[in-house]
Amino acid sequence: MTAAMTVARLTRRAVIATAGVAFAAGTLMSAALAQPLEKATVGALALSSSGPIFIAKTKGYFEKEGLDVDLKMFTSAQQVPVAVASGDVDFGVTGLTAGFYNLASKGAVTIIAAQSRDEPGFPLSAYMATNAAYDAGLKAPADLKGKRIAITTVGSTFHYMIGLLAQKHGFTVKDVTMVPLQDVPKMVAAFKGGQVDAIIAPSTVSRQLATDGAGKILGWVGDETPWQLGALFTAPKTMKDRRPLVEKFMRAYKTALAEYHTAFNGKDAQGKLVKGPGYDELLGIIADATKQKPEIVAAGLPYVDPQARLLVDDVVNQVKFWQSEGQVDKSLDPKSVMDLSVAGE
Repeated sequence: MTAAMTVARLTRRAVIATAGVAFAAGTLMSAALAQPLEKATVGALALSSSGPIFIAKTKGYFEKEGLDVDLKMFTSAQQVPVAVASGDVDFGVTGLTAGFYNLASKGAVTIIAAQSRDEPGFPLSAYMATNAAYDAGLKAPADLKGKRIAITTVGSTFHYMIGLLAQKHGFTVKDVTMVPLQDVPKMVAAFKGGQVDAIIAPSTVSRQLATDGAGKILGWVGDETPWQLGALFTAPKTMKDRRPLVEKFMRAYKTALAEYHTAFNGKDAQGKLVKGPGYDELLGIIADATKQKPEIVAAGLPYVDPQARLLVDDVVNQVKFWQSEGQVDKSLDPKSVMDLSVAGE
């Protein structure tokens, strides 16, 4: 056999061997892809603050982690932690309330990462005065002391926003008259009817009220008192018994957070918000999920931390505030409501 024939035979053997390895790898990959996806359920509200969850679901980030995630939509923030505590959903993402911390004190839920927050430069929640109250001297957020303010419920995020404002300006919640009206539409009706002096309202609502001439925007909560509005949470039992599931969910969630942040949270040299890569695509996803027009969604997009980092000090402050309001057991250790190990904190 000649040297050339030997080389040719060795080359053919190498090709066959390489092809065999590639075939085996492809077979293993196909088998992995054929594995059934692990099912999980997340509870959320149809709000732009849930945007990263909608993005992760629509763009297949959960699926890439081997998860089949079902979205279950709720109509109030308190319903979501109750669903997590009962096992109706595996994860929840929504605003933090006194009710949430009460469930956390019973070991039913734990915060594992951040959701949205009120941040300077992001017009998410507005302080508004009725025209009559404005004309009578209610010109700035600090002037809300002594006024009647519409909220949804005692223990709500609106309640805490008033508490934060009071802490900043040297008064207490007792120095205002909170008028609980159950939902935002009833708050708006009371505001328009003059039954209250003021309201704290989401951006879309406050802008519409101002456009209609029903009142004046006094400022934005994010500029006045930045805080951790929402969080991603689960049951401690899920963290203990299904940690790989939580880790997969977190990876997909962080991928979507980073994409959301790049598209929506960028600013120019003057501090003005600018459109980033993927803006129109992601805005369309959130608009579809919330059943709102894209321009309405765009007017109230919140800030999210791209690494899901939580404002821990504010969460501690929230617990202490609710304890001072008699809404949460005073024995609760604020740090015990968080388990940020999966988020990398």
